[in-house]
Amino acid sequence: MKKLLFYSVLAFSFALLAPRAARAQGPVVLNHIALYVVDLQKSADFYKNALLLPELPEPFKDGKHVWLRIGPHSQLHIIQGNKAQEHDINTHLAFSVKDLAKFMAHLDKLGVRYGSWKSEPGKTTPRPDGVKQIYLQDPDGFWLEVNDDKF
Repeated sequence: MKKLLFYSVLAFSFALLAPRAARAQGPVVLNHIALYVVDLQKSADFYKNALLLPELPEPFKDGKHVWLRIGPHSQLHIIQGNKAQEHDINTHLAFSVKDLAKFMAHLDKLGVRYGSWKSEPGKTTPRPDGVKQIYLQDPDGFWLEVNDDKF
């Protein structure tokens, strides 16, 4: 009986301490997002030109990968080899810009279509917190949100 009580107290103690130890490490942080695309060059050009993402050196050097910077310590890895498929707007990558109107003018100059959540061309969608959003699709149909969140 004493052994059972001892092991029960020990197990309970570990259960209480484990979450604290995990929190001490800090949360996980985004390293990269990988998109599997049909046409590598077309997708890379879109992300570099429309979203203005800088290209990074990539280690594979096999012509099937392009790496782009999406944050101070985060990357977008574009990988050649996918087959065409449809994507739902609910699954999207979201980016922020300082001036959404200026970014929309940039997209207009490039002829990139965008619109509100309800697909109203050239319109924004306001979030309840006042942030404005637009939605567009990359060459493979992956949905992207661009907003003016100042976080």
